[in-house]
Amino acid sequence: MTKKILCPVDGSDHSDVGLVQAAELAKLTGAHLTICAVNLAVGGARGPTINQWTDEEAEALLAKAEEKARAAGATDIGSAVVISRAAGQAIIAYAEELGADQIVMGTGDKRGVKRLVLGSVAAEVAGQAGCTVTVAR
Repeated sequence: MTKKILCPVDGSDHSDVGLVQAAELAKLTGAHLTICAVNLAVGGARGPTINQWTDEEAEALLAKAEEKARAAGATDIGSAVVISRAAGQAIIAYAEELGADQIVMGTGDKRGVKRLVLGSVAAEVAGQAGCTVTVAR
C-alpha cells in the first residue's frame, strides 16, 4: 500500500500533470504527498555555484504546487527543495531518504531524436528508482 508519494515539480505544464495525478492518488490512498523542487546547480570548479532559482523563487514554486495539490484533493502535504547538479539522481536519492513508496512525475512530449538529444529525467528515474514510478502525460 502506498503511504508516501514523492512528486518532483519544476513549474512546467507537464510537471503540473504529474502533480495533479500525485494529489489524486494521495487523496485516494490517504498517502502523505511530498512535493520537491530540484534546484539545479551549475558552475563550481573555478567559479561560484549558481542555482537555477533563488531561494524565494523555489519557495514560491513549491507554494503554488501545494495550492494545486490541495485543489486536486490532497490534504497531507509536505515540500522540500533539493539542490543538485543532476535532477534524476537527486529525485532518486531524495525518494530513498524520504522512504517514498512511489514517485509520480510528469514528462514532456519528447520522442525520437529529441529524447535522445535532450535526455529524459523521467526515464532515468523510472529506470533507476528503487520504488514504483508513475509517469504522467
